[in-house]
Amino acid sequence: MSYDLEQENKEILARYKDLISNTYRTLDEENNKLIRKAFDIALDAHKEQRRKTGEPYIYHPIAVAKIVATEIGLGATSIACALLHDVIEDSDYTYEDLKKIFGKKIADIVNGLTKISIMNHQNISVQSENYRKLLLTLSEDFRVILIKIADRLHNMRTLESMAPDKQKKIASETVYIYAPMAHRLGLYNIKSELEDLSLKYNNPDVYNEISEKLELAKENRERYIEEFTKEVSKKLHEEGLNFKIKGRAKAISSIYRKMLKQGVSFEEVFDNYAIRIIYKSDAKNEKFLAWKIYSIVTDVYHSNPSRMRDWITQPRSTGYESLHLTVLGPDKKWIEVQIRSERMDEIAEKGVAAHYKYKEGYKQSSEDRNFENWVTEIREVLEQQQNLSTSELLDNIKLNLYSKEVFVFTPKGEIKILPTNATALDFAFAVHSDLGMKCLGAKINGKLVPISYTLQNGDQVDILSSQNQKPKSDWLEFVVTSKAKSKIKSYLNSQKNQIVEEGKEILQRKLRHAKINFNDEEINKLQKFFNLKSSQELFLKFQNNELDASSLRKYIESKNVFNNLLSRFRKSPSKNVHYEEPKEQNLDMIVFGKDEEKLNYSYAKCCTVIPGDKIFGFITISDGIKVHSDNCPNAINLRAQYDYRVIPAKWVNEESFKNRIKIEIEGLDRMGMINDITTVISGAMGMDMKSMSIESNNGVFNGTINLEVKNRNQLEETFKKLKGINGVSRIRRI
Repeated sequence: MSYDLEQENKEILARYKDLISNTYRTLDEENNKLIRKAFDIALDAHKEQRRKTGEPYIYHPIAVAKIVATEIGLGATSIACALLHDVIEDSDYTYEDLKKIFGKKIADIVNGLTKISIMNHQNISVQSENYRKLLLTLSEDFRVILIKIADRLHNMRTLESMAPDKQKKIASETVYIYAPMAHRLGLYNIKSELEDLSLKYNNPDVYNEISEKLELAKENRERYIEEFTKEVSKKLHEEGLNFKIKGRAKAISSIYRKMLKQGVSFEEVFDNYAIRIIYKSDAKNEKFLAWKIYSIVTDVYHSNPSRMRDWITQPRSTGYESLHLTVLGPDKKWIEVQIRSERMDEIAEKGVAAHYKYKEGYKQSSEDRNFENWVTEIREVLEQQQNLSTSELLDNIKLNLYSKEVFVFTPKGEIKILPTNATALDFAFAVHSDLGMKCLGAKINGKLVPISYTLQNGDQVDILSSQNQKPKSDWLEFVVTSKAKSKIKSYLNSQKNQIVEEGKEILQRKLRHAKINFNDEEINKLQKFFNLKSSQELFLKFQNNELDASSLRKYIESKNVFNNLLSRFRKSPSKNVHYEEPKEQNLDMIVFGKDEEKLNYSYAKCCTVIPGDKIFGFITISDGIKVHSDNCPNAINLRAQYDYRVIPAKWVNEESFKNRIKIEIEGLDRMGMINDITTVISGAMGMDMKSMSIESNNGVFNGTINLEVKNRNQLEETFKKLKGINGVSRIRRI
């Protein structure tokens, strides 16, 4: 392929100038020279490289640097690192070279980015360990993870050039780990865009449908905002306030979550956009003006007190500050209004990176401390949970990434922020690890409660402890914070380390006898095969003879089958290879891989698959190929963690069999309602109804129906006709 190199060089220079135009006003000459030097090195390092699209590779680091500069708001060091982030991995430049040219700080950050980047090219069994490394980089220099998030955002924005299976793998990994990380770092806009782009590739039909409906509603939304602004602006101007009012549609992924959670259609999601009032203020009057604006807005429109959120008096642990209220707007529909100063808005847009900009004149120390405490806690969890499987570890971490928060007080009146559903025992560990280990009970607002008590906003908590108290295994059933879980598990594990070591030696001997290597990958496979939560549990079972030589033989037999399946899909089979025709009668329904092979399979129990659904195969260790729907609740996790075991699958003849599904239907009851429903299903659609259960209470009915469906088109047409029945308000597949 030929390229117009002269034109490309002009475009590279134009993109670099665009990047600089966003920094030269805020950075001095020395910093701009640093950025120029980084650009020159990156340009040299990537001069022979191109992206999948055919574009010069240097376009990518420039774009990442621009995200770092404008959307995250980091300074010259981070912009330079963003330009250099692929240099060590993709060129002859080494860590030592960068250290000589730019100094240790920049070389260390680029090296940290290189370590994370390498995991994208490794087998997923190796990649799981790298998730730990990804999180550990946070406590070394949080700029590493911010630049990595910018890198991932640009990759997601340019994902069209990748093959569909790669798109799904990258999209799943993004929503599984990077979006929660962006959320915890306060990058709410980036988090929303990552989730939206992940939805675009994981579930394009849903994404396109909501996107089109938002576009159609845009004119009404703009008219509504204009009307709202007219009413409120007049009052705000009368008070001499300097402000602007913006309206925005909520994220597509956020709307979709609401549709799923509430079981409603797009049209029934009442707050799919929000209004934001941003005002100018000095440090002294910032809170006062927020409440003044709140008072003016609620004078004009009725508010819903139960949906009021005050993140100004007590900011979130990410540092996010804003007043949220829900009011009955001009068209008598509920609308969310957010009130925040320009400083608060920048922190809301750029997260933790913006904190350091506002230290002078603002009380930011508590928010900085919250973030630093969280970083320290992540490191403690990672260091102390070496025996956890990666999925368990990530579940623990993500609990503290995405969870909502509860605010409680120490006896001295200090505020502690904990995840919703945290218990008195979680609080004890949050105060100090030793206090948690010796916790006997607690006094909540002066009343004695057990350590399992779930904390409520505003509780004053006084922990009771004893030197004789020791952690117990049942504590793990009710604690929710990563710190509490890790400390309890660490103690319990130390008690059984000797027994575990004995079991480990027994398993080593048995594997050596079977001529199988004893390594982490093999242990992980054994753990999955026997459906155990940790390697410790595996060793314990060999120590107490629950597992023995015969158990190991079963594993070896299944391992051979599993390896045969994997090897078949890692490289295309030669034309001379002969495969036996599978014995099952339904095997012409689904074929697997690029060569569309017929293989034995069964349907996963975690989702309902019907012909016409988009599907994929997953090679299990002990149960052959399982077929999942693309919309399966486990699809994201499977693609993010075990992509090398995911295989393409497609329908061959979707009309040749029927499949049973369950639907839920509800609405206003009336005479003849059941007859109308059965007429549509059995009469108009000619479907086989296996069972029906409908209850009526005070004029409202709710029911479930089991149907046998031929394909997706038949199901969608049935839904359309059922929705047309007078009185039916909601219908969904469950």
